Amino acid sequence: MVHTATLPATAAPATTRRRKRRGRQIGLVFIAPFALLFTLVYVVPVGFAAYLSLFQQKLIGGTRFTGFANYAKLFHDAQFWDSVRRVLAFTLVQVPVMLVLAMALALALDSRRLHGARFLRVSIFLPYAVPAVVSTLMWGFLLGVKYGLFGSLNKAVGTDFDPFAPGTTLVSIGVMVTWAFTGFNMLIFYAVLKAVPRELYEAAALDGANEFQVVWRIKLPALRRSLVIAVIFSIIGTFQIFNEPQILPSMVANSGITTHYTPNLYAYNLAFTGSQQGYAAALALVMAAITIAVAYAVQIRGLKNAFDS
Repeated sequence: MVHTATLPATAAPATTRRRKRRGRQIGLVFIAPFALLFTLVYVVPVGFAAYLSLFQQKLIGGTRFTGFANYAKLFHDAQFWDSVRRVLAFTLVQVPVMLVLAMALALALDSRRLHGARFLRVSIFLPYAVPAVVSTLMWGFLLGVKYGLFGSLNKAVGTDFDPFAPGTTLVSIGVMVTWAFTGFNMLIFYAVLKAVPRELYEAAALDGANEFQVVWRIKLPALRRSLVIAVIFSIIGTFQIFNEPQILPSMVANSGITTHYTPNLYAYNLAFTGSQQGYAAALALVMAAITIAVAYAVQIRGLKNAFDS
């Protein structure tokens, strides 16, 4: 007769607890590098900005603690709200145009009817790899009437159109941003379309669906969730616009770009030109809250519609 040893009833739960504790410890080891980096590059700067926002720099008396005075002042700052309205208007026009163009390019590449699709895919994505400063300089030389393409065209045709006139500067900046980021969004949409099973297209063809019906019934619904993500990223990016209005005034004259043209530019000039670091920190935190609120609203509404469909 074979006798088997049995563990006490309390041994098994203790062993399970030790395994769970060890699993948690291993998990903490894996996430520790990210947590440390996240703390250093995000939590600490935000905390320091919140600390700075509670102080004001005075000509007489130096830096003084003023509590929430900077925030109260900001909500009555006409220049700040002017910059916010400008960025919102820019976002409402530029983001849809860019994403529609990106979807159209992704659909064209996925159609398998274009010659040199690989070359086109790389060429369209390439502007995203160009640094923002280089891109701004390039477009400034291209569109500037003083020494650019439009200057030569104006001389040849006898016109005086200026892409960087006060009324059209924001449109020109929109062209620059669209050129830079359309390829990135196109690649996201193209990757989603490549993941759609080809059997769906074959079944649709057997049912007599034409190309337009395939796009409308299969491809566009497949892009809905990725479109929500692209919209969120694009909104965050446009709210942070800085390089173009910072660099262009030194290249073109009478562009209409002021020190408060965008919220980021306004905060930069307050901090590094006006020596108002506390007020600039309050502006940055309020703008971050507005950006998060808008992006969150778009995410909730967009994902709800995407999953309900």
